[in-house]
Amino acid sequence: MKSYILFLLPFLFIFSCDTKTTESAKAEVKEKVQVAEKANTLIHAKEKNFSSLKQLTNGGDNAEAYFSFDNKHLVFQASNKAWGADCDQIFYMPLTGTMEAKPALLSTGLGRTTCSYFMPGNKEVLYASTHLADKACPESPRSVNGKYVWPIYESFDIFVADLKGNITKQLTTEPGYDAEATLSPDGKMIVFTSTRSGDLELYTMDPDGGNVKQVTDGLGYDGGAFFSPDSKKLVFRASRPKTPEAVKAYKDFLAQGLVQPTNMEIYTCNVDGTDLKQITNLGKANWAPYMHPSGNSILFSSNHHSESGRKFNIFSINTDGSGLKQITFDETFDAFPMFSFDGKYLAFSSNRNNGGTRDTNVFLAEWVD
Repeated sequence: MKSYILFLLPFLFIFSCDTKTTESAKAEVKEKVQVAEKANTLIHAKEKNFSSLKQLTNGGDNAEAYFSFDNKHLVFQASNKAWGADCDQIFYMPLTGTMEAKPALLSTGLGRTTCSYFMPGNKEVLYASTHLADKACPESPRSVNGKYVWPIYESFDIFVADLKGNITKQLTTEPGYDAEATLSPDGKMIVFTSTRSGDLELYTMDPDGGNVKQVTDGLGYDGGAFFSPDSKKLVFRASRPKTPEAVKAYKDFLAQGLVQPTNMEIYTCNVDGTDLKQITNLGKANWAPYMHPSGNSILFSSNHHSESGRKFNIFSINTDGSGLKQITFDETFDAFPMFSFDGKYLAFSSNRNNGGTRDTNVFLAEWVD
């Protein structure tokens, strides 16, 4: 769960399929997308880091698209009733996208899944799933006592599957939440978030699930971690409740399998947890970080600039906390930025060009520094 996009904000929730979701409507959207791409109108005027922008999915809720190590494919999570995915499942597509047909399903189609990532060799992916506990989609609380929350499912465990959807390994078996796993660029280490200590902390393990080590130990939600390009550091989002009231609220919600994602900042540390640094101090929700291929800056999503907190854009900041820069300028939602390993492309999810629906789609930009 780099972040449950289904729960992020009310305007992100997808509508159930109805009579308006027809093949002709989809064809009309596709035609508009093609026209927009030809004219480069998918790119807002201030988005100077994009030389081109292509929409890869058309409808539903598509997020967390991450590149294969050969930069030829993306693995992503989606909920789309037209694909038979009532809640997030893991899918696979080429960089050309999947505008016309259902992409390949890599998860079981049971339970809820999250946070997929390619394994070394590009022939397997890892992801977290609740399917062992229940074949049905788990309940998804959005609000408790008027407070916006994300669920932390204790039934999440981390699995490896081949590109035909066959599970080849189960990497975690501990009680409690184990999810949000990504692999280091050198292929030697996985980072993930777990509640096995009683708090939401980062851990590392070998690709076979062995040699588990705790990385963080500060009270709060540490998650959504990725490795630096040299595989020596981690970048992640974290909440750090400070006041007695905030600490109590955090612990009370966690005891219920919930967290409030409304106050988070971006942090970095070495893979062993040393040299921990807070990179942002912007307030509100700063999350979904990913390092630039140079290792000198971080892209992340934030609503700190939005008075209502309902608008998220992608920003860049240097790893020393300087040089904050806005990258995307959509009026609703941009998040989950990830660079291709060669630095030529940026994949991200956005509500742009969705025809006024609540659909979130995957986009692919040619990147210009």
